[in-house]
Amino acid sequence: MDQPLVMLVVGLAAGVLSGMFGIGGGVVIVPILTMLGFGLQEAVGTSLAALLMPVGIFAAIAYYRAGKLKIATAVWVALGLAAGAILGAQIAIGLDPKLIQKAYAVFLIYVGWRFAEPRKWWAEYRSATPRQEAPASEPRHAEWYILFALGVLAGILSGLFGIGGGIIIVPALVGLLHFDQKLAGGTSLGALLLPVGLGAAVSYYQAGMLNVNAAALVALGLTIGAFGGARLALRMSSAMVKRLYGVFLLLVAIRFLFF
Repeated sequence: MDQPLVMLVVGLAAGVLSGMFGIGGGVVIVPILTMLGFGLQEAVGTSLAALLMPVGIFAAIAYYRAGKLKIATAVWVALGLAAGAILGAQIAIGLDPKLIQKAYAVFLIYVGWRFAEPRKWWAEYRSATPRQEAPASEPRHAEWYILFALGVLAGILSGLFGIGGGIIIVPALVGLLHFDQKLAGGTSLGALLLPVGLGAAVSYYQAGMLNVNAAALVALGLTIGAFGGARLALRMSSAMVKRLYGVFLLLVAIRFLFF
């Protein structure tokens, strides 16, 4: 399939969301590629290959300069991602992932609901009084093995679905370690800068389930879009970014449940 402009646009769209929410962008890339005629495994493999390049480098720099990226945390999570992604790819290549996909969607509904806080949103709308943003709490310290285990879990899901892992990392950093939304997003992007999906991408390539040309074009779009997304997120309040992320997760869950 030779549609360079379409691949660039796919990458740009995924990049904006990647920069805003600290995700890899695969949750956008994979479904669009399947709609363009890619098989599911080929879409996942192509997405993982696109994410091998440090597509979020400019976005990560923007977060780092704003004090919203913890390097040590990102490194341990990245090491876990690299290990988990290989296992996830091996599972996905020989397995119909539909059951896991549904379970994952249920998890995303729970996390998305917690982040979006629709009842509080509705209450604020009814009272016409915006909620004051609470002062940011101090992030908790986590031992290296906890961060590594988080990376492994995110990596397995990354290898299964080509999602990059940020969709697991960000909620975990916010919910378990009390990172604010921007710090979690920036740290997640930092972890995803390393080629953590290399082993998984090689597995898909060897199985003939990776379109190299499409991956390169998507990666180019991702690099440009991620920087713009990061700039947008840094200009918004953490509460707003958190709610938008929750809505985004709910939309992704619907996609996994019904499409």
